[in-house]
Amino acid sequence: MSPEFATALAVFLPLFGAVGIALLDRHPNPRETVTLVTATALFLVVCSVAPAVYRGDEPAVHFLELVPHLSLALRVEPLGLLFALIASGLWIVTSVYSIGYMRGNNESHQTRFYVCFAVALSATMGVAFAANMLTLFIFYEVLTLSTYPLVAHKGTDEAKRGGRVYLGLLLSTSIGFLLLAMIWTWFSAGTLDFVNGGILRDTLDPSLLPLMLALYLFGIGKAALMPFHRWLPAAMVAPTPVSALLHAVAVVKAGVFSVAKVTIYIFGIDFLRDAEATTFMMWIAAFTLIAASLVAMTKDNLKARLAYSTVSQLAYITLGAMLVNTTALIGAGMHIATHAFGKITLFFCAGAIYLATHKTEISDMNGLGRAMPFTYGAMLIGALSIIGLPPLGGVWSKWYLAIGSLEAGQWAMLSVLFISSLLNIAYLLPIPIRGFFGQSSDRGETNAVREAPLPAVIALTFSALGCLVLFFFPGPLYRLMALVFAGQ
Repeated sequence: MSPEFATALAVFLPLFGAVGIALLDRHPNPRETVTLVTATALFLVVCSVAPAVYRGDEPAVHFLELVPHLSLALRVEPLGLLFALIASGLWIVTSVYSIGYMRGNNESHQTRFYVCFAVALSATMGVAFAANMLTLFIFYEVLTLSTYPLVAHKGTDEAKRGGRVYLGLLLSTSIGFLLLAMIWTWFSAGTLDFVNGGILRDTLDPSLLPLMLALYLFGIGKAALMPFHRWLPAAMVAPTPVSALLHAVAVVKAGVFSVAKVTIYIFGIDFLRDAEATTFMMWIAAFTLIAASLVAMTKDNLKARLAYSTVSQLAYITLGAMLVNTTALIGAGMHIATHAFGKITLFFCAGAIYLATHKTEISDMNGLGRAMPFTYGAMLIGALSIIGLPPLGGVWSKWYLAIGSLEAGQWAMLSVLFISSLLNIAYLLPIPIRGFFGQSSDRGETNAVREAPLPAVIALTFSALGCLVLFFFPGPLYRLMALVFAGQ
């Protein structure tokens, strides 16, 4: 299979899987077999493209030229490959988890759930491999629309309200800001292609650069910069596998990936740095990073706390992009991966606790760790990785972000990163500590608790092990991110 064919297949394969899932509506076991086979096949297809990218090639596929110099096209560069590998690999784990969760919780509309999940992964591959801003925008919007039914899955009034906030904020920011920025870019540069070094240096007045940058970053609402972040906590009404999709596999990662892609290939880091155009957005990211951590500390609902944690962690990646140097952007790219494994582990654990106990408030979870050691052990690992402590993968991305702050002469941003890590400790570590050492008010109830269904436990154990693996073997992540800048 040629890398070009594999690139196109990565986008269409999940759609074929969605059709198979829909046709097997009344047959749960074959339906979920198709889900797992499709997810595994997608990961293998993406892996088949990796050798070419590591050699320095960028496989490309052109579908349709709309007007001269503007087409629907795919191109696999190192940053896109990194995102695609994470999303496709974690789809397998999330599918295993979903089987245990959806069956264990007797969720309705399970076929619709798996179909929408597959369509969302197709859109994610399109975002990852987009060759230009138009292609990325189209798949970005498909991702929003395909995940809306997942957010509103339960059909309750609360779920419908959360879905409306989710859809309303993401569509309004992309149409109101991002589309405007794209039109401005087209008229300035005559192209929307992703080009090494950017396309705006010789075509845009540097004094207008901060305004265009703000339109792009606020327009990419999935990056959840304040004040356009409320869609993410609102979406926590969804089933936990959807929360995992939102926070680790697809949606938010599509947002911060797009921020990095625009920074590198539309603006160019040299142009942004020379024009000193990122200061305002850098401080917006820093404010989001600290403010969301402070809000997380006030939340007793476990998923709400994790949601605001995600808002904060995404801001690490945006901040790394706004530091506009190679080291910080390498750290930002690595944080896409390390946060994905850490946060998906935490959400898997939250769902496992709900399956086993139907508890949602942290204050009600004292002592559960002694009854659910696998779940709470994984939760401790995920929390320590998010905090950035060895021997877990999160330490590397935060290390490069810190070094990038020093290279940029941004001591204030280094302080923000340090303070945020302390806040991470304050709102994450009490959860496993309560579980292992807290005393429950009803010991009989706690003694009756058992681990969640086996597929859920397998998935959370695997993702927790991923946090460890990324500490000892960070080389592939680093090399991919280094390749992003090899031609600049």
